[in-house]
Amino acid sequence: MSSVSKLVSFLYRLARTANDVETVSSGKPKRIARRAKNKFIGRKLMRKIMR
Repeated sequence: MSSVSKLVSFLYRLARTANDVETVSSGKPKRIARRAKNKFIGRKLMRKIMR
């Protein structure tokens, strides 16, 4: 894996983590629940697709 793709991967991971932190710190239960639900659904879908 090239250093550029490692950097891009790291930046995407950092952006997702920042979005999680922002969502939780907002203190809005509906927003937190929606984020958690969408992450769960996305992971389930990717597991099924990647099989």
